[in-house]
Amino acid sequence: MARILANAVVDVIKPSTPVRIGNFKVEVWGQAPYDYVRIYEIMAKSDTIAAQEGIRRFVAEMETLDLSKD
Repeated sequence: MARILANAVVDVIKPSTPVRIGNFKVEVWGQAPYDYVRIYEIMAKSDTIAAQEGIRRFVAEMETLDLSKD
């Protein structure tokens, strides 16, 4: 399987505070041959964690697409 490379941009919907986690919109896009765009709404403690989770979800989704082609 080819390596899945992706980037993410995070927009804050609701910022996190010391007593509550935030809500973030994460847009993830991959490089060929996985040049798809996905948008996820993720609740997390920080924008960095939200970006990491968005990329993790994207990679998992692309692996599923790749498996269905076999």
